[in-house]
Amino acid sequence: MLKYIAKRFLIFIPTLIAISLITFVVSINAPGDPVESMLNKNSGEGQLSDKQAGESAYIELRHQLGFDLPVFYFSISNAATCDTLYKIQNISQRAILERIIYQHGNSADVLQYYSSLKLLETDLYKLPKNDSINPSLSKVKEQLNLLFNTYDSTEIKSRLNTIYGYFEKNELMKPAFRQFQNANNNYAVLLRNQKTWKRFVPVFYWHGIANQYHRWLLGNAPWFGEMQIGQSKGFIRGDFGISYQDKRPVSSVVWSAMGWTVTMSILSMLLAYLIAIPLGVISAVDKGSLKEKSITTTLFMLYSLPNFWISTLAVIFLCGGDWLAIFPSPGADPPSADASTFEWLTDTAYKLVLPLICWTYGSLAFISRQMRGGMLNVLGQDFIRTARAKGLNERQVVWKHAFRNSLIPIITLFANVFPLAIAGSFVIEFIFSIPGMGKVSLEALMARNYPVIFTVMMFTAILTLIGNLVADVLYAFVDPRISFTKKQS
Repeated sequence: MLKYIAKRFLIFIPTLIAISLITFVVSINAPGDPVESMLNKNSGEGQLSDKQAGESAYIELRHQLGFDLPVFYFSISNAATCDTLYKIQNISQRAILERIIYQHGNSADVLQYYSSLKLLETDLYKLPKNDSINPSLSKVKEQLNLLFNTYDSTEIKSRLNTIYGYFEKNELMKPAFRQFQNANNNYAVLLRNQKTWKRFVPVFYWHGIANQYHRWLLGNAPWFGEMQIGQSKGFIRGDFGISYQDKRPVSSVVWSAMGWTVTMSILSMLLAYLIAIPLGVISAVDKGSLKEKSITTTLFMLYSLPNFWISTLAVIFLCGGDWLAIFPSPGADPPSADASTFEWLTDTAYKLVLPLICWTYGSLAFISRQMRGGMLNVLGQDFIRTARAKGLNERQVVWKHAFRNSLIPIITLFANVFPLAIAGSFVIEFIFSIPGMGKVSLEALMARNYPVIFTVMMFTAILTLIGNLVADVLYAFVDPRISFTKKQS
């Protein structure tokens, strides 16, 4: 068995690498610019100093998050592409440059054209502001912003001509005209030196370990010693990135929420199994009796009641307001800081009674039916008849011989408990204001807080693998006929 477990752990490694790759690819292709989200960056008119300060903050944060690195260890592309395009700060501008490079095949000329546009933008911000120049300057800046997001040749030429017209009309803008001419000339060179044949030449680029995936998974900080600014420990060392919402480390967000969810999941699982398994056994032993029909009817009635509806009714009728105040209302103040451990535990347990009931009752019917089916299958087998023929009483037959051999379906369900232990319940935690993983995940989805979302994805995948392994071990424990080692003939 130990050899089998060791082999499974070795299989976990490529599986987790594949899962991490999928998670990482999805994360880097998620919509929006996380750096702008964290900085609340707004574009518009302003002084050059404000613009430079904003860009400096953007570059610094982008560097700290590792977005100024290549995506992976290597890339396979065509000869027309540029292997350093990831250094372009703006995501949308980088996408436009990729299209222009693919169209014309000369990345060096395209980047030269882009650089001249950036210099023109800087020169425009240096121009003095007054009533005579402001209207034309605003129009030129508007056309320039559109140029940064334009890849069509006809449209680019049209916008360059429009900008030229504004320079001709307003003499006060002449200090920036020279840089405009450079941009115009660079674009003409770009069109003249087209090398579209490069699109059909495959190229392999090696970027080394200084890439975003390596930093995300393994980090770029030393394994021993203090971390420096801009360094990351990586996912496997508990550094899950920075939350886009409040700029807190994702690890602190996840660990604080996971404590609530894991506690509720474990308690809910214990309650469900302790109640449903005996009911399933009784239903199988007393098949067709009034007792079995009553149990089945009651459990399926509970199963048919949506937990969000029952939770809402429980909050309205049992948590104060115009009705009973048996339980504290959702979001009630926690115990005071000087409260004893016993007081804290009793207060927390008191608040979790209703959520646990609403979380658990719906699973009783399914677990009990699985247990009932397993017991009915075992009770009809030969070794049960042999046990009865030996004179054993019914209690010994059911609980000593039949019960253990009917646990296979329950163990299969138990494997799914591990990922659910951190997924939480969106509805229950939201209605009862429990700061668990379900509530945190829902808020992250609504706010597009991708580091939190993908951390939950990775943990769910890891716990799914662990759950399957635990289920396999339990299979062999409850049924000696199941073996994961090769038997010698």
